[in-house]
Amino acid sequence: MDSEVSTRVSVKGYIRLPKGSQPPSLYEPYRATIKRAPLKPLIILPHTLSEITGPIFGHEKVREKDNDLTSQHAGEPIGERIIVHGRVLDSNGRPIPNALIEIWQANSAGRYRHIKEQHPAPLDPNFSGAGRTLTDERGAYRFITIKPGSYPWLNHYNAWRPEHIHFSVFGMAFLTRLVTQMYFPGDPLFTYDPIFQSIPDEKARQRLISKFDLENTQPDWARAYKFDIVLRGPEATPFES
Repeated sequence: MDSEVSTRVSVKGYIRLPKGSQPPSLYEPYRATIKRAPLKPLIILPHTLSEITGPIFGHEKVREKDNDLTSQHAGEPIGERIIVHGRVLDSNGRPIPNALIEIWQANSAGRYRHIKEQHPAPLDPNFSGAGRTLTDERGAYRFITIKPGSYPWLNHYNAWRPEHIHFSVFGMAFLTRLVTQMYFPGDPLFTYDPIFQSIPDEKARQRLISKFDLENTQPDWARAYKFDIVLRGPEATPFES
């Protein structure tokens, strides 16, 4: 009779983001963090096999044109058509393939299609403001969308958010989800925005600003912006806690 063999699986947790490399949970100029920030020190739980290996979330539901936010309805949306593209990389500059990227944004008038939206700007019946895609073997992604408008919010007197697109990056398990925002170059609202200013490092703030990309701009059709997402290391993209 064959002898019974016992196999032990070695579990190595994900490397956690270094302390101080990301926006603080409590940043008083951003008023919502006063209520959201934890009042006690966080308890660090060890990663187990189930958290590191799965389950994979949503990858199988990505359709061919989910990355084109301008073709989801019968007509074309109102506003400036843009191409947003880039790569997802690790701390050594290696590509991250098959990462699920989701985006959501306001329309060109600065209004979200959401039941709790309060901004009295017009809705666009041909723009829902959400898309998704998977990175290819080079870690590359690409979206076609409409440049979002700025909008007011109630954080402080005469508060307006800079134009931005929200990004969610999913790896191969729930613990690998990261959320950030992409901004556009030259926005005059950067100085006045506490969400943008909550990032303590000026160089890190600059990594959230996309770069105008003439090479990938398509004549008579759409301007292009490049936005790379780096997951770890000294050049890491800042993420929301």
